Amino acid sequence: MLESPIIAIDAMGGDIGPEVTVAAAARILKQRQDVKLILVGLEDKINVQLSRLNIKTSDRLSVQHASEQVAMDEAPALALRKKKDSSMRVAINLVQEGKADAVVSAGNTGALMATSKFVFKTLRGIDRPAIMTTLPNVKGHTHMLDLGANVDCSEDNLFQFAVMGSVTASAVDNVDNPRVGLLNIGSESMKGNAQVKAAEPLLQNSNLNYIGFVEGDDIYNGSVDVVVCDGFVGNISLKSTEGVAKMIGQFMKEEFKRNLFTKLIAFIAMPVLKAFKKRVDHRRYNGASLLGLKKIAIKSHGGADEYAYSKAINVAILEVEKSVPQCIESRLGALLEKTSATC
Repeated sequence: MLESPIIAIDAMGGDIGPEVTVAAAARILKQRQDVKLILVGLEDKINVQLSRLNIKTSDRLSVQHASEQVAMDEAPALALRKKKDSSMRVAINLVQEGKADAVVSAGNTGALMATSKFVFKTLRGIDRPAIMTTLPNVKGHTHMLDLGANVDCSEDNLFQFAVMGSVTASAVDNVDNPRVGLLNIGSESMKGNAQVKAAEPLLQNSNLNYIGFVEGDDIYNGSVDVVVCDGFVGNISLKSTEGVAKMIGQFMKEEFKRNLFTKLIAFIAMPVLKAFKKRVDHRRYNGASLLGLKKIAIKSHGGADEYAYSKAINVAILEVEKSVPQCIESRLGALLEKTSATC
């Protein structure tokens, strides 16, 4: 375990930029005395926020100037070719050069994936990186991947996602044998598309703790630790979940404000409502991992506030401490050898 993980932060990325990223960095430095952060971006804008927060640079907090920034709607290929001095690219380069251990960005997801893959390269045995995040369930949380990096996936891709998800969940949650499920439209063996059906025997013949096909509700009932799917299904599932959560929150507000009686009930129920809000607060789960790369890259939600962004930084720190890429490469090599021997 590294004594002082060094995290490069794309300070310009996201919908808000330095106002959030610098404040989140300050929060982390207060929480963790063993972490070093590098704020990457337009130096003058970063310094304005440092001054506002009365924070000075030190051996634990430094600023790396980058003259460009990637727009949230910019084409990933264009950002990769033309924005070589963007805050995102410079932050990624710091990791590749060994000056930082991980990068965190709230910027353009496509650009972050494309640039990270180009600079870091993929691990041996990994065809495509995948995006994994954590979702709350009734017993704790569930890890889910892929969430949008790969729209069309082969059975081999799904198998690799399962390995990456299992290894990461084991490392960050300290679970010896995470339960892995393949997302499907039913639990019966005859259901599913060709890729899902073809992936099943690969998972069954591995030494993963594969529990079979799972359905959408299993993501949240605590019956599985890692849910595997292609990026098309995963992204729709994630966005649907976020939409339902917002709708429920809005409905609850409207009902409690309906009349004087319901307002009184809301006041009495305030402790319960606060506890409920905390349990389902999506900000607690901010920070998606770009798994399958040789280095660590974490994607924060573009609209993250200070608290949410600090959670993404914490994800990066944890993956550095647990050496997640090295663990994935080691486990995948062993599993591929076993699968080849049994096929």
